Amino acid sequence: MTVQLTVGRPVPQVVLEVVKFGVVGGSGVLVNFLVFNLLLHGLRWQAMAATVVASCLAMATNYVGFRFFAYRDRASRTRQQIALFFVFSGVGVVLESGLFYAGYHGLGLAGPLESNIVKALSIVLASAFRFLVYRTWVFQTDASRAVRQRRGSRS
Repeated sequence: MTVQLTVGRPVPQVVLEVVKFGVVGGSGVLVNFLVFNLLLHGLRWQAMAATVVASCLAMATNYVGFRFFAYRDRASRTRQQIALFFVFSGVGVVLESGLFYAGYHGLGLAGPLESNIVKALSIVLASAFRFLVYRTWVFQTDASRAVRQRRGSRS
């Protein structure tokens, strides 16, 4: 399926999906960095506590953005969708935190600039994972869900 943005220029649906994911993700990254820096450099929290709390707050704000903006055309909110979002987001937080730990403690990149660079890299890598699982399992299209349910009922 394609969408026309301008006359004669079709854009694949996945490109629009990536753009919307980027808008919501970008707001989550902003929340993540603001809270992280406030906690770590402003309030002098431990680095791992600051990164986990910041990631969890960003995850909560992202759910709202994904549900009502990026994937609003997908299946309606269900307990399963919410559970999958928070399970996969939790895995994303673990990935992000593990990568942050490796850079901050393992490589000794603990200064204000270095910690933000490590945080940025960990967010980027964890976001790639999140994009794939959100579009595949959490915010499925109604057609994809129907096909999976039909396959499951044949077994």
